[in-house]
Amino acid sequence: MPQLSPLNWIFLFLLFWIAVLMISILIWWSKKIYFSTKTPKILNISENKWNW
Repeated sequence: MPQLSPLNWIFLFLLFWIAVLMISILIWWSKKIYFSTKTPKILNISENKWNW
């Protein structure tokens, strides 16, 4: 392995953890559940379900 200056080792260390962080954020973002503010069509408030 070639000899690197201490500053280059710090840069490699930071680059590695930034890459790990970015990949984990991308995985989290792709599996995120999207919540919509629209009311679902199953919920119909005007319909009375009770037979009174």
